[in-house]
Order: sequence, then C-alpha cells, then structure tokens
Amino acid sequence: MSETPKFEVIDRRKMKAEEEKASQRQSAPAAPAAPAEPAPGPRLVVNEPRSGEKEPPRPAQEADVEEPSLGAELPPPPTAKESSEQKAAYDASAQRLEDLIRAQNPAAGPQPPVGFEHLAQQLYLTAMLQLGAGTQEGQRPRVDIVGARTTIDLLGVLAEKTRGNLTAAEDRMLQSVLFEARMAFLELTSMMTVPPVPPPPPPAKK
Repeated sequence: MSETPKFEVIDRRKMKAEEEKASQRQSAPAAPAAPAEPAPGPRLVVNEPRSGEKEPPRPAQEADVEEPSLGAELPPPPTAKESSEQKAAYDASAQRLEDLIRAQNPAAGPQPPVGFEHLAQQLYLTAMLQLGAGTQEGQRPRVDIVGARTTIDLLGVLAEKTRGNLTAAEDRMLQSVLFEARMAFLELTSMMTVPPVPPPPPPAKK
C-alpha cells in the first residue's frame, strides 16, 4: 500500500491580518509638505485669457440667436484698407479689359454700370434657361428642374432681404420677374406630374 499523503494546513487569517496592517501603513496620510515653487516651463491655464488678449465673447444664448448657424466658422472680414486696395486693383483690371475689348471693336461703346436690375434679370434668365427656354427649334429641351427651383428660391431670398431698401421701380421689376419665374416653374412641374393620357382603345372588329 502506498503511503497516506500528508496535507499542510495554512492559517490564512494570520496572512490576511498582516496584509491589512501593511495596507494601513501605506495608506497613512503623509505629513503636509511645503508648497513647492512653480516649475519653469509651460503650465495649464483654465479659463484665463492670455496677456494682451481680449476675453472671448460670451456664447450666445437662445434668446440672442436670431438666425441659424451658417455651419463652418467664417474667416475674419478684411480690413477697410484691404478692401479699398482690392477695389482699386479690381477697377483698374476691369478698365484694362474694357480698353482691350474696345480696341478690338471700336464701334462698341462703354459698358453701362452694373446695377440691381442686372442682378435680378441675370437670376431670372438663368431660371428660364434651366426650365428649357431658349431651346432651338427641332432640339429637345434640356431641363434642370432642381437647379431652376434653387435659382427661383434665390430670387425669393433677394426679395426678402432687400424689402424696404429698393426704389419703387426696382421693387416692381423684382416682383415681376419673380412672379414670371414661379409661373413658368408651376406650368412645367404640372406637365411633369400629370399622368399621361392613355391611348384610345382599338376599334372593335365587325
């Protein structure tokens, strides 16, 4: 017969007590040390503006928000000097272009200055072309109905944003082209959404 195996009994209560004593010694609060001098180098500053900088603007509250956000943060606007210098350079370049055109076509007179009516008419003509106007006879119209809707909406935005700032003639012209563009859009979309008329049934055989 084989020998009976021997077992060793370990009192784990003593081991646990020793572990608790060691843990208490490690967790004992240390004596307060003297405040150390701030180390040289960069440090983290929370809610404190840098020297020479203005305090950041207060975030707009719900009551202060009048218009929806435009999305991405826009760059700062140009200064008055930058705008003036750019305007002068643009005018000089435009004048050189006009001189070149008149040198090649002496009969052409000077171009009239661009006004508000040119902007409204340009948007109106763009919308009508997108609706298929101006297509040569015998050719299939090319219609961009989504682009036409966007252009007509731009005319509506223009009318809304300039309300009260136009002369009577400018306002009458803008309202007229907006009305005509919307009517053309309605006519075309009505034709697109009306179901086709089914062909007549074949005549009955006698």
